[in-house]
Amino acid sequence: MSEATPPPSRPVDDQLAAPPPAEFSVEVGPELRASDLRTKPPRRSRRRRVGLPVGLFLATCASTLWVGAADWRPLERMDDWGEMAQTLASGWQQGLVYMLAVLAILLSHEMGHFVLTLIHRIPASYPLCIPVPFNPIGTMGAVIGMDGLRANRREIFDIGLAGPLAGLVVAIPILWYGVGQLDLSQRPQPGEVQLNSPQIVKWMIERQHAARPVHDAAGNASVNAGEWIGISQVNPFFMAGWVGMLITGLNMLPISQLDGGHTIYGLFGRDAHTFARGFIVVAIAYVVINLEQAAVWTPMLVLVILMGVDHPPTSDDSVELGNGRWLLGMASLVIPVLCFPLLGLRQ
Repeated sequence: MSEATPPPSRPVDDQLAAPPPAEFSVEVGPELRASDLRTKPPRRSRRRRVGLPVGLFLATCASTLWVGAADWRPLERMDDWGEMAQTLASGWQQGLVYMLAVLAILLSHEMGHFVLTLIHRIPASYPLCIPVPFNPIGTMGAVIGMDGLRANRREIFDIGLAGPLAGLVVAIPILWYGVGQLDLSQRPQPGEVQLNSPQIVKWMIERQHAARPVHDAAGNASVNAGEWIGISQVNPFFMAGWVGMLITGLNMLPISQLDGGHTIYGLFGRDAHTFARGFIVVAIAYVVINLEQAAVWTPMLVLVILMGVDHPPTSDDSVELGNGRWLLGMASLVIPVLCFPLLGLRQ
């Protein structure tokens, strides 16, 4: 048996210069840049819940229809089912007008937020209305749930401010028409619920010359300029517009994660915490000084303090707004001054 002759060996230099086998390859990826480290993580699409938003919307339709039909005094008409049925039968047209007007304002506000979450690809729920059939306005507004921690500073600014601006586009003409229908020839009746007029309502009353002279029991004449509007004097459009001003002004307060909190954080970043803490101190002092009339805001103050006065950081606080957004944001800070009824309501 003969031995196999070994193959001739190649020089070492040839071995080093030989190309790699065909099945072996090396790929070099693109160079990693600093901006890549700030890229948002991939967002998994989630199916939005539909049943709960639709159910709450229908319940809010029913509650606002009811309080409108009951002349915004629902507790006085809830003694028994027969009285409630009679109230709906006689006042459903007024209730329907109020329901459509107030829900148009609420949904335009929330859809302003929702559309911007879609544009910026921030996961969010459909608008969730809050029905309250036993208070004079029939609702506590509406909210959307969103994963705000995924938004950067510019995106949270856009989402926060879009809602109030969209709501005001609908609320202002409704309120203007409602002010024109007011009858201020009498003072509010003793013991009835009265609505405090925000500055924008006072301006509309002045522009439309809606103030009227009134006489007291002694025959002394004065002018009723609408500082307080009795619930017996309102109409569906004014009531819906007043609710729109209340919700817009309240949401634009520059604290926590309210719309105003998002806006002021977009404008000033973490310096907004100083504004928020200063505002809460002033708000507490105001409620204490005007406790008899402003005590209605106490639950709201407690809720905001429990939520946290400071706005949380965004996914990227270094993103700048740009001149256009900064000017719009600064102008928007006047919204609560014009829209918020300082003394709320009284009875």
